[in-house]
Amino acid sequence: MTTTFMSAPSIFLTSESVTEGHPDKLCDQISDAILDDILACDPMARVACETAATTGLVVVMGEITTDCYVEIQDIVRKVLREVGYTRAKYGFDCDTCGVIVSIKEQSKDIAMGVNKSLEVRSSETNNEIESLGAGDQGMMVGFACNETPELMPLTISLAHKLCKRLAELRKDGSLRYLRPDGKSQVTVEYSHGIPQRIDSVVIGAQHDPAVSHDVIERDVIEHVVKAVIPSSLLDRKTKYYVNATGRFVVGGPMGDAGLTGRKILVDTYGGIARHGGGAFSGKDPTKVDRSAAYAARYVAKNVVAAGLADRLELQVSYAIGIARPLSICIESFGTGNVDDQVIIDLINKHFDLRPGAIIESMKLRRPIYRQTATYGHFGRTDIDVPWEKTDKAAVLRSEAGLK
Repeated sequence: MTTTFMSAPSIFLTSESVTEGHPDKLCDQISDAILDDILACDPMARVACETAATTGLVVVMGEITTDCYVEIQDIVRKVLREVGYTRAKYGFDCDTCGVIVSIKEQSKDIAMGVNKSLEVRSSETNNEIESLGAGDQGMMVGFACNETPELMPLTISLAHKLCKRLAELRKDGSLRYLRPDGKSQVTVEYSHGIPQRIDSVVIGAQHDPAVSHDVIERDVIEHVVKAVIPSSLLDRKTKYYVNATGRFVVGGPMGDAGLTGRKILVDTYGGIARHGGGAFSGKDPTKVDRSAAYAARYVAKNVVAAGLADRLELQVSYAIGIARPLSICIESFGTGNVDDQVIIDLINKHFDLRPGAIIESMKLRRPIYRQTATYGHFGRTDIDVPWEKTDKAAVLRSEAGLK
């Protein structure tokens, strides 16, 4: 996105989300549940856990190096049960599905660079934080904007809330015909960077075959859409599309194979910001795909919370086995209240983006990850995660010279 967004009199932006029963999100939750169980007994474990799911089958694979043992089959079935896949008629049965596990240890070639960074190998330092090298190369992106109280784009914020509402109504029995799978999509019309109205809402809700499309459409618009989206953003031109094919009975892994890490835009900023390409779920925090993306969000959110810019996108890049970032770049989209170089200087002064420092400051070697595997990793007000804190906003604002 460029500064055109801020100058356009009318522009439409869209984001989507999926429910916890979506096959890809199901796999994300399984991978992160395994990660959490391992970190609970071995905080120093190296985990890269991938999950695939299809009709009647879950496959868990990847590279895990740990001193502890967890029963992966039990974890898989527990996640399936908690999500709601408890009967074959829902498309998946947690008690009778097959579970295949294929796990090996982390490559020694990778471990060598992670265990001892280039800086340490070059005898530049033996600092404990400096000793941990990045677990891979790549670029990570953090973003924040002042469209919502949680400093997230309105499109993805509403899309997540719609999916969460679908799950709540299913689980509390308000809409008993709903099944675990579902999706949402929201298109917002902006003028000069300010949300004006909701142009369209798309909902896909898996359901019992006995319920008519008219009933589902009525209930979803009334009890999901209007319960989530402020009435001030809805008007007579807003379009609603509920189960647009007319039927959504076959869902979950029976309707579509699932894979860990296939919903990276749902996990982040809904396509409103750029993405480095790395997925999060199933990865321990030595993988900068995850930990540095969290740190980049933390930086961007604090900068926006401090009022240094109304929108900020931050890119950080790494090389495998090297502790210090190779580059740090920001884009304020013409919304900066101070010069971009001032923002960069303050970031370099107040945020240590070495993997070891990120892990230590955020205490990331804890079992906190499954809760992030649905409804987004960022902008969450329902869970307590360290990268959503704005504890550095005051000092940034002060040192930037803003009142």
